[in-house]
Order: sequence, then C-alpha cells, then structure tokens
Amino acid sequence: MNKSKLAIGLFVAGTLTAVFGLVILFVGPIIIDDQIVKNLVIDPENEVSYTMWKDIPVPFFMSVYFFNILNPTEFLAGERPMVEQRGPYVYRKRLQKQNITFHPNHTVSYLEYRSYFFEPSMSVGNESDVVTIPNMLVLGAAVMMDNMPHAVRLLLSATFKSFKEGPFLSKSVGELMWGYDSKLVDFLNKWFPGMLPSTGKFGLFSEFNNSNTGMFTVHTGKDDIRLIHKVNSWNGLTKLIYWKTPQCNMINGTAGQMWPPFMTKESTLPFYSPDACRSLELVYQREGIMKGIPLYRFVAPKTMLANGSDYAPNEGFCPCRQSGLLNVSSCRSNAPVFISQPHFYNADPVLLDYVQGLQPTEDEHGLFIDIHPETGVPLNVSIRLQLNLYMKEVSGITETGKISEVVMPMIWFEENGYMDGAIVKTFHTNLVLLPMVMVYMQYCFLVLGLATVLGAVLLHYSGK
Repeated sequence: MNKSKLAIGLFVAGTLTAVFGLVILFVGPIIIDDQIVKNLVIDPENEVSYTMWKDIPVPFFMSVYFFNILNPTEFLAGERPMVEQRGPYVYRKRLQKQNITFHPNHTVSYLEYRSYFFEPSMSVGNESDVVTIPNMLVLGAAVMMDNMPHAVRLLLSATFKSFKEGPFLSKSVGELMWGYDSKLVDFLNKWFPGMLPSTGKFGLFSEFNNSNTGMFTVHTGKDDIRLIHKVNSWNGLTKLIYWKTPQCNMINGTAGQMWPPFMTKESTLPFYSPDACRSLELVYQREGIMKGIPLYRFVAPKTMLANGSDYAPNEGFCPCRQSGLLNVSSCRSNAPVFISQPHFYNADPVLLDYVQGLQPTEDEHGLFIDIHPETGVPLNVSIRLQLNLYMKEVSGITETGKISEVVMPMIWFEENGYMDGAIVKTFHTNLVLLPMVMVYMQYCFLVLGLATVLGAVLLHYSGK
C-alpha cells in the first residue's frame, strides 16, 4: 500500500515536472522575445538601452589614409599618376544626440553631433605630415567650367594665377583635414556666396567636426517593434531631391546605428547616409561569433555602387561612370566628386589601370557590419569609403596641363567601432547566458519529470 501511494505521488510529481518543462519549452522563447522588445524600445524609462542610444558608449574611431602623389610633374604632363598610401591618421569620434523630442505618433526627433580628436598613439605619423594631393578648388572647378565659353575659362585660369593656386596641394594632414587659409576661398565666398560648401577655411572634413548630420525623426518601436530605428523623415523630408527617380530618392531603413530585432539570413541592413546623400543596403554574408556572442555579418553587394548599365535600378543615380563609383556632385555643389570603396574595391577593374599604386583586398577595403540578430544591435562596425575627384585637361585653363581623364583617389577613411569591456559582459550575460540557462532548465525539468514518471511506473509494478 505504501509503495502504491509512493508510486502515485512520484507519478504526479513527475508529470507536473515534465509539464513545467514543456511550458518553459514553449513559453520561454516568448518571454525572452518579450523582454527583448520591452528593453529595446526607445524610451527614457528603459534607462540602460536609452542611455546607450542617446550617448553611444562604444568607442568609435575614424582612420584616414591619404593618396600622396609621387609624380605630380609627370602626371600634369599626361602620364599615369603614381600614388602611395599614407596613414592611418586616427581620430576618436564622439557622438551625442541632442534636441531629443518625442512625438505622439511614436517617433522621436534628434540632432546628432559629432566631434573628432586626434589620437597620435594609434596613428602612423602626425597631423604635421605633409602630403601632396590634387587641388580640388582648381581641378574640380576646371571640370565644372568645361562647357562654359572659352573666355570664361581664360578668366578663371587668370584668377587661379592671381591667387597663386596650382593643380596640386602640398599641405599638412591637419590643414587638409580641417581647413587652411586661402585667399581664393575668401574671394569666392565674398563674390560667389554659396558656391563652396563652407564659408570658413577650406578642408576635406571641415564640415564634419563639431557638426550634426541633420534632423532625424525615427520610430521608437513602441507601437510596432518592426519599425524601431527606421527613419520617418530627415530634415523634414520623407524623400530626397538629389536623384532622378523616385526609387533612388527614397529614404530607406534606419539612421545606420541600430536595426529592428529578430533578423534572419534573408534580412538586409538598409540605412540612410547623409554623407553619401542616399540610402544604402548591406546583405547577409555569413554567421560568426564575437566574444561568445553570435552574430551575422552584412557586407556591401557589388550592385550597391554599380552604374545604371550594370544594375538598372541605379540609373537614377546617373550620370554614371564605371561601376563602383557613386556620383555625388548633385549634393556637393556640383563638384565632380565620386564615392567608392577604398582602392576601387568591388569596382570596375579598368579604374585600376589609370592609377598606379592601388591594391584592393576584401580584408583591408571591404566594409561590413556585424549584428546580433536577436536584438539588431551592431557588435563590430567597419565602414570604409573613398573620396575621388574626376579630372581632365580643360582647354583655356592651363593649370590642368595635359592631365589624362581620370577618376583620381584622394583619401579613404574607415569609421569603426566594436563592443568591448563591461558592455560586452552585460550583453553576453543577458542575451546569451540567461537564455542558455533557460534552455538547460527546460530539458532538465523534462528529463527529471519523465525519469520520475518512469520510476513511479516501475515502483508500481514491482509492488504488484
């Protein structure tokens, strides 16, 4: 009788344990997903995640490489330019969101300010290093005036001479980055206001430092987690005005820092880049692990910067040149500026025939973003882009000499950042270890429950 009661007790206990294990098996993932959703929503009440969104705690760096021209005299005479890569010159990048305003339609607006600080210990060289690059003011303006009357071109050439501006610049890295004094720039800003993108010193990154990227309005995810971080408008615009087709003028995806959770291998990473003046989209490449955290790597497809002939949807970004080049003149004061991946990686190989000294490789020049698929949070980011100037001989402007038509690389830069330290530990604990513990618990309860039920059955029949 005692054995029979014990068997019944064990049977009931085992059944309840197994049922509890089954409940955890089905309900556990729902609970985890629900917690992810609650903690990701952009809301000041989510103290940790909101602080991470507002003031990104991950250290970001911008590494800049210059293409120093080794044969400027021969280049001007019509020979192929020869360049050597100088750098990296590394800057710590600080990002901070300000003017944060929440709206009733579950969106939030903000301005994100960026500041750069030189890091000598991480750099190969100093900001005082002198490099020689094309003079954008001269060679860029020459191309812009190519279709003007001959007399206008002669006048422009005389203006360059009066201000002692030649086809090449040999200046320090700091001056080329953040601006240098130029009487020509002062003259143009006085008599032709708006012709140049900046009103002070002229530098390749003078617009970037202590500036913002425009007013972003993004979804908070409070009403629909699938919309979180997606751009609702930029500077009040829901579509751009730079390009020729509605598709190319679309503002797609996020602001490029976080994405919606629960990604699959079929997901893509669309984002809007004010610096590129367009939306971009990365595609899944492979799985990986970073410090115990699972990730998906997304990379730029060849079609991203393909020309309209090779990829019809990009026709709206034309006039185009070779694939791998994005013409951004329409949003850069009509200057003949092109963006590509560094060393013309993933671009038409013919571009490498015009410039000596380029060696593209995926490891050094391909861009990627490593994402934790469950949360849409980037773990490791490396965005690499190159700035190029289209140049050629222009009759009447003697500063162009006999320069052969070429898309000339000037600099390339990498913006990179990755999770490290306490953030990684917290991330690993909450999103890897705790779910793993829950998985082990559900199977332990199942096995323990079934073993107890089996023991109860054996005990019952042994009693008989």
